[in-house]
Amino acid sequence: MSIEPGKWGVVYNPKAGTRKVQKRWKEIKEYMDSKGVNYDYVQSEGFGSVERLAKILANNGYRTIVIVGGDGALNDAINGIMLSDAPDKEHIAIGIIPNGIGNDFAKYWGLTTEYKAAVDCIINHRLRKIDVGSCTFYNGKEHEHRYFLNAVNIGLGARIVKITDRTKRFWGVKFLSYVAALFALIFERKLHRMHLRINDEHIRGRIMTVCIGSAWGWGQTPNAVPYNGWLDVSVIYHPEFFQTISGLWMLIQGRILNHKTVKSYRTRKVKVLRAQNASVDLDGRLLPKHFPLEIGILPEKATLIIPK
Repeated sequence: MSIEPGKWGVVYNPKAGTRKVQKRWKEIKEYMDSKGVNYDYVQSEGFGSVERLAKILANNGYRTIVIVGGDGALNDAINGIMLSDAPDKEHIAIGIIPNGIGNDFAKYWGLTTEYKAAVDCIINHRLRKIDVGSCTFYNGKEHEHRYFLNAVNIGLGARIVKITDRTKRFWGVKFLSYVAALFALIFERKLHRMHLRINDEHIRGRIMTVCIGSAWGWGQTPNAVPYNGWLDVSVIYHPEFFQTISGLWMLIQGRILNHKTVKSYRTRKVKVLRAQNASVDLDGRLLPKHFPLEIGILPEKATLIIPK
């Protein structure tokens, strides 16, 4: 299939819980039309469809793929592109128009939910090669590969993703979703017996949460840079109640690595040999619990459109 050079393939992922789905898209579409953008668009329907649609666009020759959605939709898209048959997939330009409850990766680049600025950014087409995180595990039949741009969370971090996802679907309200997640952070503090290998060091013990980030990782890996070929890792052990409160404040301030219950690492590969009863998520997408996990970094394997 021959696609006009410069034509965008747009995947619109409606924001979970909103009653203004079509109004939001109508505004974005009208603005793109006013700017003379040449594009085709598809709307996702249900879990997993963004990955399928992004894969179809890549295979059909689109070299600018725009995701209108949050961190989860972006994760689906990078997996669709990476798992596509496109021969030059690392050169496909990925644009982001933030439209989800979580937009952490977009915020790293200075993109907000103001869609006009995001569309202008994509029109300007300033490109940056970025790293792609990889996660490999055996599903009982074969080795499966999943990819991420922001972070992998194991333990409480992934548990919060699960709670937020459930509550936003039930209430449809962003604020209530995060309140529920906050209560989980303060009062649950569940520990998991984990065994990790980082830089040939074996880390064993009762651990509350681990974040392996190529970027900010929702504040848990604040020094991570998504284009330096490294992963940052934060291991959070067992905080007391008041240490949890202070840790939350330090997380908001971007100083979580200074907390006494946190140990940080920089590496190119992490092997998770065991994480008893712990949830795992990649960029807000929950992963089946199959251990061991091999988590690594693929330097400059994707192309992102960033603001000037």
